[in-house]
Amino acid sequence: MNFHRKPITFVSNVTIRVQDLARSIAFYQKVIGFDILEKTNTTAALTADGKTSILTLEQPENAVPKQGRTTGLYHFAILLPTRKDLANFVFHSMEVGLPLASSDHLVSEALYFSDLDGNGIEVYRDRDPAGWTWQGDQVNMAVDPLDFEDLLKEGEKDAWQGLPQETAMGHIHLYVAEIGNTKHFYEKGLGFETVCQFGDQALFISTGKYHHHIGLNTWNGVGAPAPSENSAGLQSYTISYPTKEAVHRTIQNLKAIGASVEEEEYQAITRDPSGNKIILTY
Repeated sequence: MNFHRKPITFVSNVTIRVQDLARSIAFYQKVIGFDILEKTNTTAALTADGKTSILTLEQPENAVPKQGRTTGLYHFAILLPTRKDLANFVFHSMEVGLPLASSDHLVSEALYFSDLDGNGIEVYRDRDPAGWTWQGDQVNMAVDPLDFEDLLKEGEKDAWQGLPQETAMGHIHLYVAEIGNTKHFYEKGLGFETVCQFGDQALFISTGKYHHHIGLNTWNGVGAPAPSENSAGLQSYTISYPTKEAVHRTIQNLKAIGASVEEEEYQAITRDPSGNKIILTY
C-alpha cells in the first residue's frame, strides 16, 4: 500500500453525487462494507479505518439520474490489502446477490460493478510490484480473464467483515473529451507521469511508478460534454500531495499552462480540460 501514502502523490478521496442519500448509504454499508465517518442531511463521508474518509456521497438539490455519453466518472477503485480480502469479497458478493464483472490486469486482479445510480466501482488487489513488467517507462497491463477458481482458494465463505482498515482509494478512472490537452494538463499541470497509453483512446498516469493513480479515456466519445451539476456521477476527487510546498508548485504549474485555480487556505480547486473537478491538498 506504499503507493497511497506520502511522499507519493495519490488520489485520496472521491466524492460522488447520488439521487437518494439514505438508499446509497445502505448500499455502501451492506454491499461494500464502509462505515460512516460523518453525515449531514445531504452528505456522508465514508471510511474503512474509522479515521479517514476515502469516499464521500453527496445528494445534490433536484438530483437527476446519471447522464450517459458525458465526461466524468468511469469508475473509482477501492484497493484491498491482500488477495485473501479480494477472495472473501467475492464470496460476500455471492451472498448479497451482487453481479460482478472481472479482469486480470497483470499488475492487479479486479472486480467491477455499479452502485444504484450507475456509478462505476472497481474493487481490486495489487500483485507484488516486483513482478510488474516495465518496458522503459511504460508498464504492461492487459484485460485478461480472471481465474476465479484460483482466487477463491484464498478465501472462505462468511469471512468478509467489511472493508479492512488498510483499504485505500486505489485510483480513479475518468471519461474525458479528448486525450491531447488532457495529457498536457495532468503531466505539466498536476505533475503526473504517463505509464501506459493506448493511442488517443486511453491514458494511465501515476507518480512513484505505480501502475496508475488516474485513468483517462474517450470511450464516451471525443468531444463528450460535461454532465449537469445535479446529475448523479462525479462531484470531485482529491489529490494529496506530500507537502504544502508541492501544492504551491502545482498551483504555479497549472497557472503556467493557463488552467484556472481557486486557492483556499488548505487546498486548491481546479478542473481538467473536460470539466472534472479536482481538489489539491496535502
